Amino acid sequence: MTSVLPEAPSTAPKRTRISIELVPRSLTHLRAELQTVAEHFGNVDTVNIPDLLRFKTRSWQACTHAAGHVQRAIPHIRAIDIDPRKPLPMADHLRQHGISEVLIVSGDPPEGMSSLVYNVTALDILRKFRRELPEIKLYAGLDPYRQSFAAERDYAEEKLEAGASGFFTQPFFDLRLMELYAELLPDAEIFWGVTTVMSERTLNYWQERNKAVLPRTFEPTLAWNRQLAADALRFSRERGQHIYYMPVTANLKEYLEGIV
Repeated sequence: MTSVLPEAPSTAPKRTRISIELVPRSLTHLRAELQTVAEHFGNVDTVNIPDLLRFKTRSWQACTHAAGHVQRAIPHIRAIDIDPRKPLPMADHLRQHGISEVLIVSGDPPEGMSSLVYNVTALDILRKFRRELPEIKLYAGLDPYRQSFAAERDYAEEKLEAGASGFFTQPFFDLRLMELYAELLPDAEIFWGVTTVMSERTLNYWQERNKAVLPRTFEPTLAWNRQLAADALRFSRERGQHIYYMPVTANLKEYLEGIV
């Protein structure tokens, strides 16, 4: 008799997903950027779209326009916009359009409190999504700058317990800091964030508002930002994790062509 030994579990790293964050300033602008992604970046399989109240199109509405350009679109959902006593207002839209992943962020209060917000946390809305839309894969935010390493790790673990499957990070500017967070959350599914900083105004935004830490080698040049984009992609692939790029004011082709 010939015995068949069971196959050893695969140790191959997971395929790295590459996402580009696209801001829905207008539908015309969004469609043009989606077309650029489809034509020039064949390795990009995902877009993630923030929910910015100053624009007319909500994130989950914008995601429907990604069909035919990329495989998946992930809307950002602002927790403080969700009434905890009512059903999720975007539930039918997500189901009807096959949107299977969302990113839950806390959300900043609107300027001048121009729209209604609720006293809820990202943890509350993660649990609400898990109850009402259990088929949706949930991501949560991870911010390396807002508190201590231990506190952010503990908050991340609370989000996993609340229903998150993984994280989208605030943009990193230094691979050494990425390595520390990779060690703190070794089993988590992570989309590592990378953005462009090519002006004093943008640099001030990240340092003053978000308390971001940039290395001494930082230069506000396209070359420096492209090198970081390439290094972070390599970092993600070596760990079987994912990456998203936030091009901000940079030209998408000039920023990422030849890298992704």
